[in-house]
Amino acid sequence: DPEIFKMVLYFCYGGTIKDEEVAAKAKAIIEASDRFGIVNLKLKAEAVLAERTEITVDNMLDSLLYANSKNLALFQEKIMDFVAENGDRIVGNVSFDDVPGNLISDILTAVARGKRSISESAPEDDLKFMRVGELRKQLHDKGLCIDGSRDAMIALLGENSASDETGALET
Repeated sequence: DPEIFKMVLYFCYGGTIKDEEVAAKAKAIIEASDRFGIVNLKLKAEAVLAERTEITVDNMLDSLLYANSKNLALFQEKIMDFVAENGDRIVGNVSFDDVPGNLISDILTAVARGKRSISESAPEDDLKFMRVGELRKQLHDKGLCIDGSRDAMIALLGENSASDETGALET
C-alpha cells in the first residue's frame, strides 16, 4: 500500500504520525514496520491498537492469534487480561483447539497475576509475572531490544542478568 509506505518513510526521516492516522491503519503499519525492522513505529502502532481496540468474547481469539503472530506483547497482554477477567463468559463460547501451546501458558500467567492483590507487586527478580511495560523498561534501561514476545523479553533479561553476574564474578 503506497500510503503506508509513505507513512513509514515519513516516520523514518523524523516525521511524527498522529495517533488518529496510526489507529486508522494500525495493522498495516505494524506489518510494514515489522517487515522493515522499524521497531519504534511498530511499538507505537501496537500501543495505539491496544489502546483503541475493544476486546470482546467474539473478537478475543482472532485478536489473540494476530497479536501472537506479530509478537505484539502489549496487545497480547491486554487480551490475556480480558481472558483472565472474563473466563466465565469465555468458557463454552470460545474454542481454544487451534491456540498454540505457548499461549496457554500466557493465559495461566495472566490468571495468576490477576489473582495477586494490587499491593502485592511482582518481586524484582520474578520476571514471569511482570507486565510488558515493566519488561520493556528494564530491557531499555539495559540497552537491549524491546521488541518481541513476552517469552523473548523474559529470556533476554534472564540471559543479560546471567552475563552480568558472570562479569561481576570475573572482576
